[in-house]
Amino acid sequence: METYEFDVVIIGGGPAGCTCALYTSRADFKTVILDKNPDVGALAITHKIANYPGVPGNMSGDGLLTIMRDQAIEFGTEYKRAQVFGVDISGEKKTVYTPEGTFVCRALVLATGAMGRTSSIPGEAEFLGRGVSYCATCDGAFYKEKEVAVAGLNPEAVEEAQVLTKFASKVHWITVKEPDAGDEHAQHLLSLPNINHWNRTRLLSVEGDQMGVTGVTVKKKGESEQESLKVEGAFIYQSGSKPITDFVGDAIEFNPDGGVKVNDMMATSADGVWAIGDIRNTPFKQAVVAAGDGCVAAMSIDRFLNSRKSIKPDWDHS
Repeated sequence: METYEFDVVIIGGGPAGCTCALYTSRADFKTVILDKNPDVGALAITHKIANYPGVPGNMSGDGLLTIMRDQAIEFGTEYKRAQVFGVDISGEKKTVYTPEGTFVCRALVLATGAMGRTSSIPGEAEFLGRGVSYCATCDGAFYKEKEVAVAGLNPEAVEEAQVLTKFASKVHWITVKEPDAGDEHAQHLLSLPNINHWNRTRLLSVEGDQMGVTGVTVKKKGESEQESLKVEGAFIYQSGSKPITDFVGDAIEFNPDGGVKVNDMMATSADGVWAIGDIRNTPFKQAVVAAGDGCVAAMSIDRFLNSRKSIKPDWDHS
């Protein structure tokens, strides 16, 4: 198997990874992005981008991501389709293993995101990006005065359902059990006038046509009949957003919520390894936040590789 040497290896080609690559390449570090599939990340499956500064509202997430990727490549980043199955970060040089070859670097960046959950509801994968969403903050405004369904009882589902109540005429909140009476956020959600709570109810399937989602099928516990809800959006949080860290093992520290633990410079507990974007399980999973992480990490890497004690701002040309 062939071995490739780089200054910086970035695992993940989303907004965090592409931004980091743009900055490290501009700093004249030999950089490669290893991306298993450019079409499946959180940004890539976003139908329209309406809240990224300076980007027209009619641009798709995939379109924005293509621009980011091309810009990084223009400044010298190499881009390779590769599935990472393991890393060795024990030494000064880090090693990344893929079926396409072994990549050795001085600085390793983890930017694989947090969509580790496998689609488990019939119709979920089929209508992903066409009515099925995992981000109300991203897509909520598209459902103004429309009915939507939110499935899940974890904190993320509660928060996202609350976001949707600002736009949707009715939010069907589907939970498999009774919300905890001591959960202030859940109880506040239940008090909102456009929340229709389907308690002790399971989401069975997402229905739709060529235009997108048209409804969901649910079944209440103890009842034999299924029910159909006419909705135009289905937001599914039954297992939350799981950071994709399986290839790392226990080589770095994690937060209690499963996100990679980092400091203010996005550095992990392992020297020479950074983590950026949704892999940190940040409370605000937005492309602009992930891009900011990438910038911070890149400037930290610049200092690390050049053994400098201070960071020179990108705009300081003195």
